[in-house]
Amino acid sequence: MAEIFSLKATEKKVEYLELIYDLIFVYIIGRNNSLLHTLENGFIVGETYAAYILSTLVILQIWYSTTLYVNRYGRNGLKEHLAIFINMYLLYYMADGTRVHWQEFYFRYNIAWGLILVNLAVQYFIRLRQSKGMMPWEDTHIKYNMWLLLLQAAIVFVSLPLYVLTEIPFSPLAMVFGIIAVAVTGKMNKLMPVDFPHLTERVMLYVVFTFGEMIIGIAGYFEGGFGFNSVYFSLMAFLIVVGLFQSYGCLYDKLIDRHQSTTGAAYMLLHVFIITAMNNITTALEFMREPEVAAIPKNIFLAVSFLVYFIFLLLLNRFSRHKLRNNRRAFVIILLIFAAYLTLTGLFYAQPYVSIAVAVVFIYAMYGALLSFAKKAAPEA
Repeated sequence: MAEIFSLKATEKKVEYLELIYDLIFVYIIGRNNSLLHTLENGFIVGETYAAYILSTLVILQIWYSTTLYVNRYGRNGLKEHLAIFINMYLLYYMADGTRVHWQEFYFRYNIAWGLILVNLAVQYFIRLRQSKGMMPWEDTHIKYNMWLLLLQAAIVFVSLPLYVLTEIPFSPLAMVFGIIAVAVTGKMNKLMPVDFPHLTERVMLYVVFTFGEMIIGIAGYFEGGFGFNSVYFSLMAFLIVVGLFQSYGCLYDKLIDRHQSTTGAAYMLLHVFIITAMNNITTALEFMREPEVAAIPKNIFLAVSFLVYFIFLLLLNRFSRHKLRNNRRAFVIILLIFAAYLTLTGLFYAQPYVSIAVAVVFIYAMYGALLSFAKKAAPEA
């Protein structure tokens, strides 16, 4: 019996189709980040940043919904391939509508979004027809997600005539509704735990793609010849990206327990903040080399983005083999690193040579703290 169970518990592999699907999100990450380059009085306009946050959450929710469906019910069949390629095509329209003057693209953006939600709901319906009632708890879970997606689509489509009448964009309520529904009905998703090894790998790949956008973002540091300034700032920027990547890799490789029963909702939610922080870091690093961006807000923007990244990275500890919260010494060290970084940034924000060096030291101090804890808590990893 143990042997039979072991055979059934084989880890789900990330399919080639999933990687192809993620490539469209590489493009969308760039489109979203482009919103942050509209400046007024030396920094980002509040309305533009709000549009950036909303568009980021909408796209992440689409990726989240697709990933969870494939994780639980994906069979890598022809119908699934067709559905994903349809959604990839529709996502181009959403990306094209991600602009500062979004009002001109409101209809095409939301029609594409609504059709994506309907397409995902259809996949659940097809799966429901195939299940033939053999597992009632699975049918209950499928119906719940199908109707949730259809209700979100209805909100998006109803927002179109309402926008004509009121000029108020109500479609983000669909995203808010989806988040609340997942939060308040966690027991429903417990009926069908995710394949956590597959989920962690899928999320890791999305993080890698986001790092790819960061690597593209710092390419501007290498312009301007081979002088001291070019070499110094390009090296500092490159070291920051490497340190951030190594910090995530340390947690992913050495601490995350990928063999546990979970709905995956909390893991995905924490990564929403991590990925958003990474996108902000990309923009902040681009700002650091632009003299027209005011020194105080761009340093604050970079510092806050770093802190959000590491805070939510540390919160992933709840999925680790050995809990960081039980190591008070590690927490004290991390708090001291945070305090030192904020203090030095406040002192040297107007001196770019020093402030970027302070950022590099902070990143590697955090990486060192994570690596030290990982070696002590999981020496076998």
